[in-house]
Amino acid sequence: MVEVITFLVAGAIVLGGALGVILLPKPVHAALSLIASFFGVAVVFIIQEAHFLALVQVVVYAGAIVVLFLFVIMLLGVDTADSLRVEPLVGQRSMAILFGVLLLALTFGGLFLSGPGGEDGAVALTGQESVIRPIDDRPQVEQLGEDLFSRNILAFQATALLLTIATVGAVVLVRNEGGEDLVVDEPGLAAE
Repeated sequence: MVEVITFLVAGAIVLGGALGVILLPKPVHAALSLIASFFGVAVVFIIQEAHFLALVQVVVYAGAIVVLFLFVIMLLGVDTADSLRVEPLVGQRSMAILFGVLLLALTFGGLFLSGPGGEDGAVALTGQESVIRPIDDRPQVEQLGEDLFSRNILAFQATALLLTIATVGAVVLVRNEGGEDLVVDEPGLAAE
């Protein structure tokens, strides 16, 4: 019963953080919502007794990647807001919708069209069966790495692509076009 309550609370945190990323107007607040969502996912990993993945979730995603997003946001400045109605590139929205639908179709196609596999596990989108065996003397990290970089390589590459797109999106959202230039004080010339 405790696990169910913990899962429901963690799921609510994940969903609330995801909605905050999408709905909050300020990029810094959206990045903080992303951290909350990542921590909720880490709690779900702990419930599933995947402690290594929970650690990676907190250290790599909540720690490194969101700090990178915050660094980019702060470096570019968040003083002005660009109009989202003006497209800097003609046809950009239609191409984004097309690629989004294509990515969604590939995701669901990989989920629903991959076969059930044999006794070793489900067949992934790559068509390879899982390499993790129920009884294996190798360390779990080694088994995880082998499975990640063989059977689930497309998911790994898709994650890298999504993180790159998110970084570019953060840059586009907070760019300071037409705004005032940032004032940098020269050493020794501070106003009194």
